[in-house]
Amino acid sequence: MRLIERFFKEPRWGVHPDDHKRPAADVPLRVLPQPARVHMPLQQHVGGAARPVVLVGQKVLKGQLLAQSQGNISAPIHASVSGTVTAIAEVTAPHPSGLGFAAITIESDFADRWIDTDPVADPFALAPEEIARRTAAAGVVGLGGATFPAAVKFVLGRRLGVRTLIVNGGECEPYVSSDDRIMRDFPEQVVDGARIIMHAIGADESLVGIEDNKPEAIAAMTKAAAAYPEVKIRPVPARYPMGSDKQLIQTLTGKEVPADARAAEVGVLVHNVSTCAAVHKAIRLGQPLVERIVTINGAAVTAPGNIFAPLGTLVDDLLAFCGLAQAPARLILGGPMMGTLLRHGRVPLVKGASGILAFDAVEAAVPEVGPCIRCGSCTRACPMGLLPLEMAAHIRSGDLDGAIGYSLSDCISCGCCAYVCPSHIPLVQYFSHAKGELSARERAKLRTEAGKRLAEARLARLERDAREKAEVAARRKAERAAAKARVPSPQPEPQEAST
Repeated sequence: MRLIERFFKEPRWGVHPDDHKRPAADVPLRVLPQPARVHMPLQQHVGGAARPVVLVGQKVLKGQLLAQSQGNISAPIHASVSGTVTAIAEVTAPHPSGLGFAAITIESDFADRWIDTDPVADPFALAPEEIARRTAAAGVVGLGGATFPAAVKFVLGRRLGVRTLIVNGGECEPYVSSDDRIMRDFPEQVVDGARIIMHAIGADESLVGIEDNKPEAIAAMTKAAAAYPEVKIRPVPARYPMGSDKQLIQTLTGKEVPADARAAEVGVLVHNVSTCAAVHKAIRLGQPLVERIVTINGAAVTAPGNIFAPLGTLVDDLLAFCGLAQAPARLILGGPMMGTLLRHGRVPLVKGASGILAFDAVEAAVPEVGPCIRCGSCTRACPMGLLPLEMAAHIRSGDLDGAIGYSLSDCISCGCCAYVCPSHIPLVQYFSHAKGELSARERAKLRTEAGKRLAEARLARLERDAREKAEVAARRKAERAAAKARVPSPQPEPQEAST
């Protein structure tokens, strides 16, 4: 009977990969010595890239504004070291393509001189709008990987009447433990940040979801939240991808977010634990987001652990600090399930990067792909309730519309399907490829529609010009005719009589 009850009560999605978090998670947090230079990308968030407001050769202080946000969905960029701006040019983006994107390079003066900050003694005396404004000005974005501007979610949550804040401490990605360390080392910052966010959005309670394989973090957060009954620590089962917003919401509240809806529409808002700590610093200390904790892990690393590092630090510098036992066979920014493959280590640390993994040949080995045996393992593992094998079949045959019919857009690219596939079919790559093709098709459609609108506007303009010219010509012709009618005809001169 208990086995049957457990079968129906436990979530029937997700996987249990080996977490590989230790010993990195248990090593005390280390601080990276200030690097000689940092590269601050202008695009470290969802939305429009920031616009530079500094010039090459300009002296800057730590925390100084380098680039301001553009548009409603954007975030500013601040200097993570004090020094001199030496370039505003392209650097390698944290993307498998290895393409470049714009960044501001700062040569450090190693003085670590901060700007004058504007701390707030009592954030709860501020209006919610002021908290959102200060959070936006500090460049705080979602540090769990989504990098959505935090202040935009504050405004949305208040507008939609959100009553519950969920603080995401799941951190289900294998190897990565940066959130674990921030909950262990700075639990007061996380709890205070959560309370500030609650005030900003008007929430009544905060549920902190932490996977039960992090007992030290649970203990530290429970102690920090003891004086605040509105902040409740909720251990959740260690199951990948428990750190995904929709899965955590369903586990903690029982609410299911519809496929075409946002979490705020069901009365819930989700923020990562590291984001909460960044909000604490932005409001309490007046410090913008210029540094973060990042996990350095993998078999190729000599001394794995968690490092407190300035944003813009090159991956190579972080790996050199921890030491490499051998040249990595594969570099990943983030976790192994949803992270980004890097071509090399000359890539800057960005706001959403929770980990850097240096795998050896064994960890990086890719098993041979076999044919689909239609076992259904991928379907059982999918946390979104999709049919990965059907989507992949349509994609392989070039039928993207058929894949859309199986809700391809709801795929969160968690990798559960590929992880459990006994044939080792790279299902996530199929889905990512299809999403890219669909995005390209949508962009082409938009360009075609824009071209059509321009052509129609040009044709309308030409017709209007022709009509106006015809009207002007007709008017002038009428005016000439009228003027001619007003001129009297010449009378014949009288002839003299003959004598």
